[in-house]
Amino acid sequence: MSSASSSVRRIAATVLAAGAIVSAAALPTAAHDGDRHHQQRLRVEISRVQADSPGREDRSNRSLNSEWVEITNTTRNPISLRGWTLRDSDGNRYRFDNVRLASRAIIRIHTGNGRDTRTDLFQGRRDYVWDNRSDTATLRDDPGRTVDTETWGRRR
Repeated sequence: MSSASSSVRRIAATVLAAGAIVSAAALPTAAHDGDRHHQQRLRVEISRVQADSPGREDRSNRSLNSEWVEITNTTRNPISLRGWTLRDSDGNRYRFDNVRLASRAIIRIHTGNGRDTRTDLFQGRRDYVWDNRSDTATLRDDPGRTVDTETWGRRR
């Protein structure tokens, strides 16, 4: 029994040692794969766009503010949007000032005038920004890296 017990212990020790070596070798790869997946998952995204203002497009402030882009923070942490930009295909640009987007929060950026709140921002424009038929909304971070884009229709 003593030699059988000794053999079982040696086999168990060998299996455990092999498992430790395999785990140590796989750990950096698994961590790297997780980082890559984390980088691909969006932290902030353009979640909805209402480019075609409902009702009559008469350039009233009400009509202008019915045109908007919605941005969502998909993380558990608040994110500062200071210096970020939102652009259309024609180069119209909205620059975020001192905006902090709470965890899992949504904020709408309206075209017209209004009072900024935690859930709504206003560009202060007197004309429509988003083309009803086709356009692209591009969200960029402070260094200018593209964070997300949303395209609709066909570009000419």
